[in-house]
This record gives sequence, structure tokens and C-alpha cells, in this order.
Amino acid sequence: MSLKFEEMLDEFNISYTDRMIEQFNLYYDILIQWNKFMNLTGITEYYDVTVKHFIDSLSIVKIIDMTNVTSLIDVGTGAGFPGVPIKIIFPHIKICLLDSLNKRVKFLNEIISKLDLDNISALHGRAEEIAKRGEYREKYDLCVSRAVANLSSLSEYCLPFVKKGGQFISYKSSDIDKELLSSKHAISVLGGEIEDIIKFKLPNTDIDRSLILINKVNETNRKYPRKAGMPTKEPL
Repeated sequence: MSLKFEEMLDEFNISYTDRMIEQFNLYYDILIQWNKFMNLTGITEYYDVTVKHFIDSLSIVKIIDMTNVTSLIDVGTGAGFPGVPIKIIFPHIKICLLDSLNKRVKFLNEIISKLDLDNISALHGRAEEIAKRGEYREKYDLCVSRAVANLSSLSEYCLPFVKKGGQFISYKSSDIDKELLSSKHAISVLGGEIEDIIKFKLPNTDIDRSLILINKVNETNRKYPRKAGMPTKEPL
């Protein structure tokens, strides 16, 4: 029997209110409406969205205590995952949703408005350029990303946003051992150090997931990230 959304939250020991469940339901409704005229997600059934987007986003609680986080940037947020679900459950966190596609940012602004979320903004731009700007560079306790890129490239996009002493969490599939090995040099060059890796299955599925927790132990050299496209074309 399929678990209800609330039961999955309980399974993850996530506290929630009726208002938060209403916000998730409204998020789903707006996502499906907008998805009819722009490509936000290939996953559209209510149950699938709750598991593969909402619960997957919130699985971060397995590796870090989110009550200690005060500022977060979600790099390559797409339709708002994991940043918006995190904001709903942890409203105290100041969040920036970064995406390179302006029409997705318009969707995110609609979500922020309709869900009545405070202290969250959607920003249009490429990580390589935004990370060079003083108001964003090394300003966040936590950077998160569910973006599809290898960990070496992702670390170059994400670690420049994290303050020394902060953390970067990458959401990945389970098959990451080779990727971890090949990314260690890049992570070190960028001022990071792998702290923890957890592997698990999403509730009621055979979907394997991994979370990689990287500590920011040193400031990132000003030459990183390199110019647009380089982190992907030529990973460190």
C-alpha cells in the first residue's frame, strides 16, 4: 500500500502543519498548470511528485540538521527543487533560488507569491557569473543542488557560494563511487572536503538516492568558477 505524503514526512521525522500540507498541494496544482505550456517536469502524477520531488528534496534531513541553517542557495533549481520544499518545512531559512532560464524564474516567482512565502527570492543567471558577485560569493551557510552534472563541475558551480565553515550538499543517484573518486581533486582545489555520504531508497520505491555532504574548509580562489561553460566542458 502506498504511503500518504504525511506518512512519508513522519517516516523522515519531519514536523509539519496543516498549512504546510496546503502549500505543497497548491505547489503541485501550479506546477501542473504551468507544465502544460512549459517543460518543468516529466513527473506529473500527484503521488509521483510527492515522492520524487517533495520527499526527495526533503531527504536532506537525513544528513544535516536544517534547524541550524539560516541561509541557503539552490543552484540550478529548475521548478524549485529542493529549495521550495525546504522553505515550506523550514520557513526560518533565507533562500535564494538560482536558475539560468528566465521563464523558470517567472514560474518560481508565481510559486513564491501564491504560496505566500517570505524571505525567499528567485534569481535569473548562470552560477559562473552570479558567484563572482560580492553579494552572493561565500555568503551562504548551505548550498544545495539537484542539478544533473558531475560532482567536479557541480562543486565549481556551488562551492564559491558557500562561506568558510558552511556546507554544500549534492543530491545524486546511488551509483556515485567513480564520480566521488574523480571529484576529490576539484573539491579540494575549491576549498571543500567530503564530510559524509549517505545512500537510501525513496519511500515505497526502488529508487536509490545519495546525498554528499561537503564542508567548506578554505575560501575559494577568486579564479573560480571559470567562465561560462568551462566547469562542464573541462572539469577540474
